[in-house]
Amino acid sequence: MHLLSASSVRALLIAALLRQVSGLETFIGQYGETLEIPCKNGAMKAEDILITKWKYDKGEGLSGDLLVKRKDQNFLITATDEYKGRVSMAANSSLLLTEARLTDQRTFTCMVVAGADIAEYPVNVVIYKAPAGLEISENVQELEIGKLTKLGKCVAKDANPAANITWLKNNTPLVADGKGISIKASVVVDPDTGLSSTSSILEYSAKKEDTDAEFTCSTQHTVGAELVSSPVTLTITYSTENIVLKVIAQDPLIEGDNVTLKCVADGNPAPTAFNFHLKEELVKVENADTYTITNVSRDTTGEYKCSLVDNPTIEDSEDITVNYLDINLSPSGNIVKSAGEAMDLTLQIYSSGEYKVSWTKDNVKLDKEPKFTKLTYAQSGVYECEVTNGALSLKASLELAVQGAPVIKQLSKRRSEDGKHKILICEVEGSPKPAVSWSINGTSHDESPFLNGKIIHKITVMPAANLTVSCTASNEFGADSKTMNVSSLIEEVRMDKQDQSDENDQTKLVVGVVVGLLVATIVIGLAYWVYMKKSKQGSWKTGEKENGSSEEEKKLEEKVEENSQKAEV
Repeated sequence: MHLLSASSVRALLIAALLRQVSGLETFIGQYGETLEIPCKNGAMKAEDILITKWKYDKGEGLSGDLLVKRKDQNFLITATDEYKGRVSMAANSSLLLTEARLTDQRTFTCMVVAGADIAEYPVNVVIYKAPAGLEISENVQELEIGKLTKLGKCVAKDANPAANITWLKNNTPLVADGKGISIKASVVVDPDTGLSSTSSILEYSAKKEDTDAEFTCSTQHTVGAELVSSPVTLTITYSTENIVLKVIAQDPLIEGDNVTLKCVADGNPAPTAFNFHLKEELVKVENADTYTITNVSRDTTGEYKCSLVDNPTIEDSEDITVNYLDINLSPSGNIVKSAGEAMDLTLQIYSSGEYKVSWTKDNVKLDKEPKFTKLTYAQSGVYECEVTNGALSLKASLELAVQGAPVIKQLSKRRSEDGKHKILICEVEGSPKPAVSWSINGTSHDESPFLNGKIIHKITVMPAANLTVSCTASNEFGADSKTMNVSSLIEEVRMDKQDQSDENDQTKLVVGVVVGLLVATIVIGLAYWVYMKKSKQGSWKTGEKENGSSEEEKKLEEKVEENSQKAEV
């Protein structure tokens, strides 16, 4: 191995000092960690390097040796001060410095000797340290609206460089404005470590909307992640400016229900006593904000208020309406009336608001309220009215029975479809249901359903002679009877044949007369045409003939017209 003499090394060092070094690299290290400060030996090959030496700038133009390594030898620590036990060299010639401190912020120089060339590579070392933590202290529990008050103190301890602190409300940064927000920051340096602790005091003038707001502080250091303190929530106190009266009840509120009045104030803390104005009565409630009225009635309807005990001018009011519905139907229940009578139907309605009325008869909806000026059997039935007012609904009903002695409305007869029988029909009105009987026995008795006080009774008979038949209807109120003549079927058949023969003779006579008149009309018309033809020829010779012809022509026309009218008859 080729060794340089001490004089040669000294010469090389002088040359290196005289050589101007271009540029100064900065190395950033973390406080308390081992630094690996690189030696940038440029284009020199490792096998050509004879000596590598590290030194540091002590200030005032002085330098201190740290270690030196000759080719093919281990490094030799030459430091005699605080670095003696903290420095070593890596395989790539980097300087290893343990337990980095702020006093290590200086220039470290790597000097390399290769043959006749000597080079120096200075490195400026900077030591950073993130704050040890971030917390809010000395915070108040309450803030009063409009009053600038110290909210708290945020401290970022042991940092380098000193941390910058930002205050936030609901994650939004706060900026000092000299009015409602004041932020004062200070930095204290530890004389032993040189680390800085930053303190920031926030003074804040709260607003009502700051209730439940979260205040935090944060810092974003040069190295490391952003730090954010735990949130602080404060109580915002302010006087009551407004109150609201709330009515808590079922909807709709009806008689018998309970209603609760609740007075809500916007102050913080909320008032603990209220006055409730219950129409003509004043009730003071302490340690509560509600008052309950039980079993309300229609008389409960009215205006209600609540106010502050210590400031009655702050108040609020609400109208309470108790919904009610009463109806009275007269008459009602089971009603019995006689046919032909009049009946007054009265429906009285007492309602808290607008209402609707509907009527049904035997479950069939009616278009309007029934009127009974002259009762008929058809008006018998169950009548029901329903009155509704919103969710309220009441019903009332009456069952009307119209009664009276039976009346036979019509007594009629007709032949059966086969022409061999007579069907006798008796139509009766009355109530209760009349019993119908005939003065003649028949077959196939048929009775219609008793509906609306009407019944139709039919019997089938085959009379052999002319008869007078009566129909009798009776019930507990009286009876009625009517008669009609019923001819025998044999007589009706004979009369039908005689009528048919007479009709044939008459038809023949009429046809003969019409044909005769038509023939006479044709003959007269032909004679008239011949006569007119001759008359025209004579009129060419004399005027008298022409006048005479005209008079005769008129007589003939009248005759023709007379015959035509007879023919038409």
